[in-house]
Amino acid sequence: MGNSLKAIVAFVPSDECQKYLLEDLEEMPVDKMVDLSGMQLRRLPLHICSFRELVKLYLSDNNLNHLPPELEQLQNLQILALDFNNFKALPLVVCTLKQLCILYLGNNKLCSLPFELRLLQNLKTLWIESNCLQCLPEVVCELSLLKTLHAGSNALRTLPSQLRCLQELRTIWLSGNLLSEFPPVLLDMPFLEVIDVDRNSIRFFPSLAHLPGLKLVIYDHNPCRNAPKVAKGVRRVGRWSEETPEPRKRSGAVIEITLDERPSPPPAAKPEPEAEPC
Repeated sequence: MGNSLKAIVAFVPSDECQKYLLEDLEEMPVDKMVDLSGMQLRRLPLHICSFRELVKLYLSDNNLNHLPPELEQLQNLQILALDFNNFKALPLVVCTLKQLCILYLGNNKLCSLPFELRLLQNLKTLWIESNCLQCLPEVVCELSLLKTLHAGSNALRTLPSQLRCLQELRTIWLSGNLLSEFPPVLLDMPFLEVIDVDRNSIRFFPSLAHLPGLKLVIYDHNPCRNAPKVAKGVRRVGRWSEETPEPRKRSGAVIEITLDERPSPPPAAKPEPEAEPC
């Protein structure tokens, strides 16, 4: 079926047209996974909600802005992908899926997250990048098993102090926000392994050498005058801006590092984040 025909059919909300988009998907697949990504869907076909043993549901890259209450029937669902849609608010029915461990909400139009999100106490990976968040919703700090948080490309200026309560959190991705200082709360999270603050407005980095679990810090594309100090073996990705090289202090005086003395920049490419398995 051509993409142009799909796009036309997607505008017709009748059950017949929606089934036409789904082609032969009438019974739950043996692998308990349904992938409807890029199908131009404007609503979730209700018969999908009858697949009560479904474990993975991918609805990425559609035209969804709401979900039916019948979705609550999918109580075995562990992975739900709603990224690249038109959600302005997270449908509350998502918060009834208590077995979810990975939730993709990136590239929508979310300005907040509902208080009911705290019910997802099995959630380990949360993607909320590329939304309209001006602050990190405090309800995220109540997801006690969360290990990976992707919150890049929003408009975050600070992080809540309650974030330190997430003792299972290992990786936090904050690139492309509006941070003007390194978030102080991260200095009190000794189990963090990866910190990404690339593409912010941070001018000074405190020492991170006291964080015993740290393995990687990404701080490139900030107007900083120094690199964060880290313990031996920790990889840093970033360099000084050419206009303001990091100064070297000696006996109270500041001596500029010459071109020959400046350390070679590490590789520019940063690793792609990986979603953790349930």
